[in-house]
Amino acid sequence: MTPALFVAGAAALVYLPLAPRPPGWVRSVVKTFSVAVLALAAPGLLAVALALCALGDWLLSRPGERAFMGGVGAFAAGHLAYVAFFLAHPVSDPTRLAGPLQLAVLALLALIGLAAAALLWRHAGALRGAVLAYVPVILSMGLAALTLPPALALLPALAFIASDLILACEKFLMPPAHPAHRWTPYAVWLLYWGAQAGFFTAFS
Repeated sequence: MTPALFVAGAAALVYLPLAPRPPGWVRSVVKTFSVAVLALAAPGLLAVALALCALGDWLLSRPGERAFMGGVGAFAAGHLAYVAFFLAHPVSDPTRLAGPLQLAVLALLALIGLAAAALLWRHAGALRGAVLAYVPVILSMGLAALTLPPALALLPALAFIASDLILACEKFLMPPAHPAHRWTPYAVWLLYWGAQAGFFTAFS
């Protein structure tokens, strides 16, 4: 384990009990720090992707719709940076998309994307356009990850997508009193930070 991953992991554990709490400066700083440390230690486009995700962490942890939309934009840019990083990697090979595992994952992502788009179209209200535009962006990251050997990026990519989907369900689909709100912040954080740590470990 590299020093950066150790420090970031410690910060991620500190943040875990803070995940369901209301916005606050300590919560925002710890959350952002746990990914920013990885960005500072990562090379090239991976550093850019991680830095954009750290910016998204900061914005999403702040109150207000404006901060939320800024966070969505930062994460969309982060996903696109991952797309560029994966496709530019020396071992990236688009012909892998024709493999049986890749085809199965592609079918799963297509079904998830269609279901998410249909549900969010009905429930996202004034944020519908931005949220729907985000769906193909996150799926494109998964698609780009499939051009790499599965051991490199597939599980982190799927974890990243899952964290985004759970967060969208929590914000737009679950009633405020739904009992799942008790555990979704923990699930989102573990999946999301685990994805960033997985990318950092695989490519640094």
